[in-house]
Amino acid sequence: MSDDRVRIHVEASVVSVSSSLVFFRNSVQKMCTSTPYSITMKTRIIGPTEGGKLDETLSKLREGVKREMVDVLRANVEELMQEHQQAWVDLFISGVEIRKITDAHTPSSRTVNNTLYYILSTSTAPLLDQSLTAEEHERLESSLNYADHCFSGHATMHAENLWPERLTNVAQILQLVNLWNLTFQKRGCKVLVAAGTHGMMQGMVLSFGGLQFTENHLQFQADPDVLHNSYSLRGIHYNKDLINLAVLQDAEGKPFLHVSVKPQEKPVKLYACEAGCMNEPVELTSELRGHTFPVMVTQPITPLLYISTDLTHLQDLRHTMHVKAILAHEDHMAKQYPGLPFLFWFSVASLITLFHLFLFKLIYNEYCGPGAKPLFRSKV
Repeated sequence: MSDDRVRIHVEASVVSVSSSLVFFRNSVQKMCTSTPYSITMKTRIIGPTEGGKLDETLSKLREGVKREMVDVLRANVEELMQEHQQAWVDLFISGVEIRKITDAHTPSSRTVNNTLYYILSTSTAPLLDQSLTAEEHERLESSLNYADHCFSGHATMHAENLWPERLTNVAQILQLVNLWNLTFQKRGCKVLVAAGTHGMMQGMVLSFGGLQFTENHLQFQADPDVLHNSYSLRGIHYNKDLINLAVLQDAEGKPFLHVSVKPQEKPVKLYACEAGCMNEPVELTSELRGHTFPVMVTQPITPLLYISTDLTHLQDLRHTMHVKAILAHEDHMAKQYPGLPFLFWFSVASLITLFHLFLFKLIYNEYCGPGAKPLFRSKV
């Protein structure tokens, strides 16, 4: 380290699945697979004045590791397995669900879930550390509920290097983990990375759809030109509530947004408005049917949806965006892609004109040109 301090980090890992399994014909085996179970025993930073006590400190750490390892080995295996399974269930309250894919660049649900599993399996889970004080636990949880400025920039949905279809070895997994960490650090998500697996899950969900926290609201800033896929983002932490956001299509193929809220503790009012916030913000409730919002596109382009606990803030937004126009999504797409280019239609018109000129020439030569046959036969 740059300040001449030494960080000592000791871990113990337990792998409970054997390297080979044997299955007999017509037999039934029940097994739960897991990643290596890692327990952080001790972490301590030794300052410059403690350099001479390095051997003594290491000895104390070894003794501490032994004591904690003995406690782990004495623990009930079934209870450990239940805790392990419950931890994964709690993590996947949040996630991404792909419902309909219409292009080759959007990852499948299998690819998304595999990527989430790889990243979460290689991250620590400080929120599950029983040695944390109540203050530290509250600080980490608060970072999940309001991750300021995460995730900035465009959505990662079509970033194939972040959602690879296949990984074949550990080196590729570690490279993917490093890439996600670097992406989060550059996109304003350092606080979520510090929160471990729960923060990584939150950040990946935010990044997939292009959701970003600002000082006063959560905004959905997906590219309106790529809303032809149907997907849902569930379990987005906001003010201790969980928000579900889905991009869906109606019977005519027009996209719309569906938002629902799952209150976790004391109900807090949440409000939302679509792009431009020209309509009065709607209060979000925990009703099962949720709320639907049309996809409106402003010029210049602004986020498609705003969610906030501050009603006045959303009402004031309409006066600060200074947009020139607000179009329905189908009108925006028609303007972006008006049809075939002028050169195509000019070529078609030219070919039709040339064909008629050629046809006219044939008729003229047949009846009016040199050697043309008389129209009427003489009776003489």
